[in-house]
Amino acid sequence: ATLADSFLADLDDLSDDGEEETRAPEAGTTATQGAETTQTQTQKPVEVALLRHERVEDVSKLSRSSKYKDLLSKVSAALESHEGEGGEGAAVAGATEDDPAYKMVLDCNEMALEIESEIMNLHTFCRDKYKTKFPELESLVHHPVDYARIVKKIGNETDLTAVDLEGVLPSATIMVVSVTASTTSGKPLPDQDLQKCLEACDLVLKLDDEKNKFLKFVEDKMEVTAPNLSAVLGSECASRLMGVAGGLVNLSKIPACNIQVLGAKKKHLAGFSSSTNQQHQGFIAASPLVMQTPPYLRNKACRLLGGKCALLARIDAYGKDPSGSEGKSMKKQIEAKIEKWQEPPPARIVKPLAIPDSGPKKRRGGRRLRKMKERYGMTELRRAQNRVNFNQAEEEIMDGEDSVGLGLIGEGGAGGMGKLRLQVSNKKQKISKAMQKKLQAQASFRGGSVSGMSSSLAFTPVQGIELVNPLNNRAPDGDSNRSGTESYFSTYGGFSQVRKTT
Repeated sequence: ATLADSFLADLDDLSDDGEEETRAPEAGTTATQGAETTQTQTQKPVEVALLRHERVEDVSKLSRSSKYKDLLSKVSAALESHEGEGGEGAAVAGATEDDPAYKMVLDCNEMALEIESEIMNLHTFCRDKYKTKFPELESLVHHPVDYARIVKKIGNETDLTAVDLEGVLPSATIMVVSVTASTTSGKPLPDQDLQKCLEACDLVLKLDDEKNKFLKFVEDKMEVTAPNLSAVLGSECASRLMGVAGGLVNLSKIPACNIQVLGAKKKHLAGFSSSTNQQHQGFIAASPLVMQTPPYLRNKACRLLGGKCALLARIDAYGKDPSGSEGKSMKKQIEAKIEKWQEPPPARIVKPLAIPDSGPKKRRGGRRLRKMKERYGMTELRRAQNRVNFNQAEEEIMDGEDSVGLGLIGEGGAGGMGKLRLQVSNKKQKISKAMQKKLQAQASFRGGSVSGMSSSLAFTPVQGIELVNPLNNRAPDGDSNRSGTESYFSTYGGFSQVRKTT
């Protein structure tokens, strides 16, 4: 038998064992165990049905909870009473942790966040069902509430020219949706799926209205609970900060650098670029002041707002300024500072050049200037060369390949110089005292000045040529002008008489 035949025999054995296991339970198994196995087999399609969310009730459970209903009834009653009072709230002085309205503000803020996640789940459910009819709609309309309104308007209609979408979307978006719907590859939905989509859309619109109620209540109460903080950040952003921090007093204890990142979410960018990822941005980044700032200044604006919010939270936590005037003045300062950041740098002033030779210049005077003029001044010879008689040709000389005119040099008369007169000046050059001392020192070091005609070789009648010292012929001027060795060992040296002192 070949290797392939042995592999086929092994596969047959395995299939036979599997058939024996599926035919009947073993002898040791009871009826209850068999029932359990059949129950687990029947539970599998139920779990798959729950994962697919075939019903709207499986997706939305928040609106049926007792906590949600109780809080909604309290908020509705509070809004009605607030409108009946004319919208005037009493200012709270001191800490507001024990105020029941303060606790309701925190609960409403948490409930608004839960409603947002519930709306996103319903939007996903409706989008999965409706993409059979209009698959391109999810790429054209991104907001969940607008998507629900359009689905309710369109339904199973194929011709969108008969559907009035005015007031739901901008005119430009309506035109794009209408053109895309005319070329879509979708098919009409069954009645059952269409009914589920419409139920999800109704629930989305209902939750959006109730969310607006919660935010309206928070806005009304935040103007009383934290008037300064809500004046700068807005009531919604201020309430979110309070909810995350656990209260206004706890928010006042958080440093400014941590307030800036409250509510920040860590983004996992697996394989995507992080160049556009804005880190360390929490709820403050969604405030109106930051959103109105240009993108390149938003990080700087977040740091500024974080420091101001730390100060305003401490003011509001203990009711130091219930009127909110401090928050309004600080908001003006922040807006002025952000506008200052956006101003262009001052233009560089180009200074005009000064008029050349516009005024008299300061000239140096004194002995040094006179000496310089004597060295570089124009001589009589050069002046005569520059002058020429009228209607007379001047003499020229050849300087290489060029000819040089002599002007009035050698000419007689009034303007000429006549013959060249050379004047020899016997003026002695003045030497400074420092230079005189230097020359004397050099002379003493060289052994004094010796005449150039003197020589160390002398001719005598006795010995013929004799070596002599020419310095010996000098007159004795004293030991002070002689060299060091000469003063002691010369023939002119002598003893000096020293007088006794009594």
